[in-house]
Amino acid sequence: MAELPIIYSFRRCPYAMRARLAIAASGQQVELREVVLRDKPEEMLIASPKATVPVLILPDGSVHEESLDVIDWALGQNDRENWLGFSADQLDEMRGLIRTLDGPFKASLDRYKYENRFDGVSARAERDKGSEFVRELDQMLTGKTYLYGETFSLADGAILPFIRQFAHVDKEWFWAQDWPNVLRWLEAFLVSDRFASIMKKYPKWQAGDASTVFPGD
Repeated sequence: MAELPIIYSFRRCPYAMRARLAIAASGQQVELREVVLRDKPEEMLIASPKATVPVLILPDGSVHEESLDVIDWALGQNDRENWLGFSADQLDEMRGLIRTLDGPFKASLDRYKYENRFDGVSARAERDKGSEFVRELDQMLTGKTYLYGETFSLADGAILPFIRQFAHVDKEWFWAQDWPNVLRWLEAFLVSDRFASIMKKYPKWQAGDASTVFPGD
């Protein structure tokens, strides 16, 4: 078997999830190494001292250690599901939306989910801030299956894992909110075969383990 790119991943991390989504959508195969965040393997830390997942190591030795870079690599190999099949203006808008997600929304999500890690933080106030972004998405989804129409896009793939994480902090509260389009959109994602395929459980990787090819059969 030809040498495969290696990706260090953690199943529940939304950054790693969106990287796996893009790899699966591209049809590329990689060697997946599942890590435990409190006990990261030395091989990963040598490749990426930043010590966050995902980390993609290509056969030529180059390293991608940001999830959006992994997505760009995967879709650059083969955008077979047309995640990028939109106008330049739409793609610019998508990337702006993702920047908002990765910036203010993720900051609020972290403070909502892990209130005790931050001084002087109100989880309720941070939840309210995050909700503003979710309501924006709900408006975007009006009359559409996905954020930019009837085709799953870069924006959907990059954003959905984080909306899932936001929902999981307090499921009862989230699913009772008046954002019907987001609820429909997220539910469709959660019951999809693609979501099931990227969320398969793997044992913690250790040096010497047999290779795990992702996506598998």
